[in-house]
Amino acid sequence: MDDVRYLQLDVFAEKAGGGNPLGVVIGAQDWDDAAMQRFARWTGLVETTFLLPPTRPEASYRVRIFTPQREIAFAGHPTIGSAHAALETGFVTAQAGGLIQECGAGLLPIHIGEEAGRRVLSVQAPRARALEPEALHAKLVRAILDRTPLGALPPGFVEGGRRWWIAEFADEETLRGWQPDHAAIARLAKASDSLGLCVFARCRQADYEVAVRAFPAGVGINEDPASGAANGLIGAWIAAGEPQGPLARGYRVSQGREIGHDARIGIRIESDGAVWVGGVTHTVVDGRARWG
Repeated sequence: MDDVRYLQLDVFAEKAGGGNPLGVVIGAQDWDDAAMQRFARWTGLVETTFLLPPTRPEASYRVRIFTPQREIAFAGHPTIGSAHAALETGFVTAQAGGLIQECGAGLLPIHIGEEAGRRVLSVQAPRARALEPEALHAKLVRAILDRTPLGALPPGFVEGGRRWWIAEFADEETLRGWQPDHAAIARLAKASDSLGLCVFARCRQADYEVAVRAFPAGVGINEDPASGAANGLIGAWIAAGEPQGPLARGYRVSQGREIGHDARIGIRIESDGAVWVGGVTHTVVDGRARWG
């Protein structure tokens, strides 16, 4: 049996229990794809990652990301959580206040900051691009959003590390009270080869300006408590749609309350359109895993 270090984290959480769980394995350099997939299936978490030495000289480390069903190129909360684990365990040492993650989506810069005495990690999300939806897909989206009051920006189909459909709702009350048709979102995800639908609304709260809900039916999940990749695409969509608007340089996000979580995600948007997604991670479990 292999004896590896295993951490279970809570990502994008003000305090443990509010964010998105993540499993991180350190010391599995000799595992093959099947062993990693089997372990990720066993954890039952949305994603499990494997920290590995980099294969490119400019990278700080390499990460492989697995859902219980398959390996994926990129996801936000596994990226932030993996960087946290790499620093927490001494797997890497920060250089010039940051790290470079090597993953299926390429080399991604990670900024290391601090807020109220807590480490805040932010990843520069893969560049987003709007996709032209097919007529059938657009019809499915209209059916899902039927009779739902929408916001200022039109719905869209966006790719950047992952593919998501995006829709703005008229207000926070509409967003939080929405009862989605999960089967219809699953049909949309399958038909368009996407994760599913993420929706957002502008808010006037003291501690956040945008509320988000994400429904990644494409990977068999009804609703996600904290979605880094989805929030990165929403940030890019807002900045492109309203380049001079009040949210065009960044904002704070609330996500997950509808399913018993309370995630907090920070979005920073640079003048060149680069979107940074960040938050706080907590180590909940730090131990050994025997796997063979």
